[in-house]
Amino acid sequence: MRVGVVGAGSSGIPVAKALKDAGVDHVVYEKGDRVGGNWVFKNKNGMSSAYRSLHINTSRDRMQYADYPMPRDYPDFPHHALIARYFDAYVDHFGLRPAIRFETGVARAERRPGGGWIVTTDRGEREEVDLLAVANGHHWDPRGPTPAPPGRFDGIQFHSHHYVDEREPRELRGKRVVVVGFGNSAMDIACELSREGVAGKVWLSVRRGAHVIPHYWFGKPLDQAIALPPWTPWRIRRAVASALHKVAVGDPTRMGLPAPDHAIGEAHPTISSDLFTRLGRGDLAIKPAIRSLDGARVPFTDGSVEDVDAIIWCTGYNVSFPFLDPSIASAPDNDLPLFLRCWKPGLDDLFFVGLCQPLGAIMPIAEAQAKWLAEYVTGRYRLPTDVEMQAAIAKERVAMHRRYVRSARHTMQVDFDEYLWRLDRERRAGAGRARRT
Repeated sequence: MRVGVVGAGSSGIPVAKALKDAGVDHVVYEKGDRVGGNWVFKNKNGMSSAYRSLHINTSRDRMQYADYPMPRDYPDFPHHALIARYFDAYVDHFGLRPAIRFETGVARAERRPGGGWIVTTDRGEREEVDLLAVANGHHWDPRGPTPAPPGRFDGIQFHSHHYVDEREPRELRGKRVVVVGFGNSAMDIACELSREGVAGKVWLSVRRGAHVIPHYWFGKPLDQAIALPPWTPWRIRRAVASALHKVAVGDPTRMGLPAPDHAIGEAHPTISSDLFTRLGRGDLAIKPAIRSLDGARVPFTDGSVEDVDAIIWCTGYNVSFPFLDPSIASAPDNDLPLFLRCWKPGLDDLFFVGLCQPLGAIMPIAEAQAKWLAEYVTGRYRLPTDVEMQAAIAKERVAMHRRYVRSARHTMQVDFDEYLWRLDRERRAGAGRARRT
């Protein structure tokens, strides 16, 4: 079997390693000129959302691949340049570079009638592969505000995806800026612009409340502060996390933030150690949602109106597969049901890698998924029936919708430890099915 891998980012390169280890013929199509995908600052492929000040929000020890730990001299939350260097070292250490075709994107992948794929690259090359592993990421196709506020804005406006270098802070120096959103990019950008000598005035426009989690809890990185077995019921983990958060952070409404309308862990976490400091010093102010746009004036839903020079929309991303026919795979409102976030029932030659939003880092998850794929390709693992996969998907979706706030941001949520535990159980079950075949 020959496998085609779309993307040499943090999800694609562990697939290349797993296939190489298993002796499987493979090719990796990478649109950029480097590995690392979203973590390559100013990536030549134009798809990276990294900005100059970006650091990881999950700790080094929870982000690293199990097969290749990060250097011990890396800080707890490394800068993006160190992460990109780590991915380069990973690829060279395991000899993965020869299988990667740089500056070669996939323009189209068409499924053959009997299975397998015809891949057409953006160079015009056509070749066949027996299985397609999709690792093109889901933080590159900017999603605008939904719905967009009515009216016209006369100032500068752009999506956070384009906040890529020092040019934006320079262009915004001394200006009155509204940052829209309450996710991690919004926190980073609003806090950076609100520092002395950058923007003249910064507002953070927040539509709904969220639990803001600092990078450290009681002297430990946030994702290492609570150590519970992965099979611990969610209600117990939520109770423990809520109690610790209440002690460590307190009441967010004291700082002008809206009260969250959900419990901690029921939405993707917003991580910032700077937000409360910036609010407490008056460098940053909170506003509700934008009601409309009126030239250089921005009315908000609380009735206030501000003169604004720039708006930065930190409104998330679309899940997109432009090289696949929508009848094969599409994600309206970012929703694509998959078996353990990898397999679409009825398509045993299409595998998605890293297509989930974990409470934790994606890299160890992608690594485990890659090993799972290698087991399948080499016959050591056998999938459940389509009916069984559909039932598992339905059960998972019921649990996800019961737990998380309904929005396009929460269509593929997984809990890091619990997901890896479930994946390990399925790999062992599938190995048993393969032996009985």
